Amino acid sequence: MNDNSPKEPSVLDYLKSVLSFGRKPRIEIPETKIEVSESHPVETLAESLVPEATGDQTAAPEARPEPQAVPSTVGRQPSSPFPWLSLACLTLALIAQRAFEPPDPAATTGIALYVLALAFLLWAILRGEWQLAPLAESSTARDPLTLRWPLFLVAVLLMVPAFILLGGIQITPDLALPSRLATLFNLQDNLFTSVNLVIWVAGVCLLVRSFWLSDNTRPSIWQSVRKFLSRPEWQIHVSRWTILVIVLSIVVIFFRVYHIQQTPSEPFSDHAEKLLDVYDVTQGQTHIFFPRNTGREAIQFYWTVLMNWIFGTGLSFLTLKIDTIGFGLLTLPYVYLLGREIGGSRVGLLAFFLAGVGYWPNLISRIGLRFPLYPLFAAPTLYYLIRGLRTRNRNDFILSGIFLGIGFHGYTPFRVMPIVVMAAIALYILHEQSKGARDNAALWLVIVGMISFYIFIPLLRYGLANPQIFSLRTLSRLSSTEQPLPGPWYQIFASNIWNALRMFNWNDGQVWVNSIPNRPALDIVTGAIFLIGAVLVFARYLQKRHWLDLFLLVSIPLLQLSSTLSLAFPGENPELNRTGGSLIPAFILVALAIDGLMTAFGSGRGRKVLAWGLTAILLFWSAAQSFDLVFHQFDQEFRESAWNTSDMGQIITEFGSVYGETDTVWIVPFPYWVDTRLPGVWAGIPNRDFAMFPDHLADTVPVKGTKLFMVKADLVNTGSNDQKSLDLLKQLYPQGTLSLHQSPIQGHDFWIYFVPQK
Repeated sequence: MNDNSPKEPSVLDYLKSVLSFGRKPRIEIPETKIEVSESHPVETLAESLVPEATGDQTAAPEARPEPQAVPSTVGRQPSSPFPWLSLACLTLALIAQRAFEPPDPAATTGIALYVLALAFLLWAILRGEWQLAPLAESSTARDPLTLRWPLFLVAVLLMVPAFILLGGIQITPDLALPSRLATLFNLQDNLFTSVNLVIWVAGVCLLVRSFWLSDNTRPSIWQSVRKFLSRPEWQIHVSRWTILVIVLSIVVIFFRVYHIQQTPSEPFSDHAEKLLDVYDVTQGQTHIFFPRNTGREAIQFYWTVLMNWIFGTGLSFLTLKIDTIGFGLLTLPYVYLLGREIGGSRVGLLAFFLAGVGYWPNLISRIGLRFPLYPLFAAPTLYYLIRGLRTRNRNDFILSGIFLGIGFHGYTPFRVMPIVVMAAIALYILHEQSKGARDNAALWLVIVGMISFYIFIPLLRYGLANPQIFSLRTLSRLSSTEQPLPGPWYQIFASNIWNALRMFNWNDGQVWVNSIPNRPALDIVTGAIFLIGAVLVFARYLQKRHWLDLFLLVSIPLLQLSSTLSLAFPGENPELNRTGGSLIPAFILVALAIDGLMTAFGSGRGRKVLAWGLTAILLFWSAAQSFDLVFHQFDQEFRESAWNTSDMGQIITEFGSVYGETDTVWIVPFPYWVDTRLPGVWAGIPNRDFAMFPDHLADTVPVKGTKLFMVKADLVNTGSNDQKSLDLLKQLYPQGTLSLHQSPIQGHDFWIYFVPQK
């Protein structure tokens, strides 16, 4: 052997080349040499394995010689090894995640098992066992740089009257406007009117049309519909994949609507505020921004009015839950599309199902507040943005801008999305996939920004006129507006980032109204596979340097910024609602990992059965635990923490049906007890506060009619009894009778003091 011959690279050398951040060439593993006998020459063998690799590519098929038969032991691709390493990694990760489950989490044990699982995962990656679905190739198309200038100029001109009219102008004699004209324009502050709404929407439509690229080679929607309807026969083809999609969709819908009236059981103060805002809409107060309770964006309130009109459920807690469950369901198709864009249809379907039955997205959709509006608009914004960067189709960026703009009118945490969009385009420009399109990328960012800005104009106009109200909720968490920061801002921010990142597998926070406090945000299956998926994506990025892999990982902390920027109140971080946008990349990472594990089993029939069987077990396990978390654990903890205002509402309803009125029913407020507006919601009176403070109980004496008072009671913790109010009522109404309304939940009893009419 020649000592000067090059040394064969070791496994360590190969690992260094794969994980190297530099520009050194990657060491490739040589292909296995195939011994060929004289009866089977190399040319014939190569032709039998890869016919298109030899011979004249332009020759007619019949001109190519028939390949000779190859013995079964020669030239056959070796079957893929059984993925023992991947299964060992999965098993260890599941056990590790189980260690983080309450009530007795063992974090040290869990971390140790995760480290061991990581070792098996890296081994599986090096052996090529656990690989992700390949990313689609980027298009080489160029933006034509066309623009319909007349429409664009009209859209820009309409921006001025839209901006003015959306802000409102106080009509004074100095303006010398006829009263009829003033009435026509209804120039009031912070209101959508028929005039400003038409001008604003027209401007948005013209701007979209000015940028939109038409495809004359494809039939329009109407032409396709007409062609379909004109067919003499309609045939419906149902594949196994279609049946699978339908079955999983039914399961998802069941998880989202099951026990809609019981879980969660009771509203709390935020719901009272929301229903008052909805009531304002029904009274003609069509606000752009609702300033009540530190301010709220508008979409939920108009959507609630629509749901009430469709289902006839009134201005109630149930209506709020119906509309937010609808928001959650509307998010899932875009989770599927985004997963399909990144990893294929199977990845999309897995992400769709897991996000559909998952404890985290299910809870934030059931609460009846604006929480699901964040992922609802983040998902399509990301989908069209990522697809646009792959296809280089300007229309995708237009659609991304539309959803980005609408999202600002949904839920305050969505305001971090421009940062996410800019990060995506910046990473794209910095990577090789943008070659030949870097100059176009700036144009695409401008298009997204212009369209979203135009849609944002109503809120911008209100924010400029009322900056304190518009930014109060954000500034109160970000700065010392409400209370001083409890430490240096950079230390709090770093701690918040760490706490938010570990919410998936460790601790989701302490807020009982929309989570089970102090447990992982993901279940055992999705929590374990989420970390595996993150490692797989990171490893592929080190190998392929594809911008999308890096963005998937970076997008998670970016989408959590609304929670991690809570510097003044770090105890509020993490929160499942403010981090809701990050559930989109989280479940896609899980789906990518499961899809890669299925591929690792190989293509044999028996292997496929094992792969699908294991996947079915994982999906069932995830769904079963999520069902228990939502409908048992969360439901029970919520009932114990929320006050039973529904019982009070039922008493008010019964009183009204017997005595013909409810004006003589009052609730005596007590610190940290019920919100006295909520019983009226249950009784169908959403605009009345039933509070009668102890200092004003004497004012009820002159009121005629039968009267009823509800007072705080706690037979266990006697200090929680409102004994002073009871004593005062007995003095004012000695003829009254006292009874106890007992609740099945300890500490939720209350006194009823009934005063008959004299």
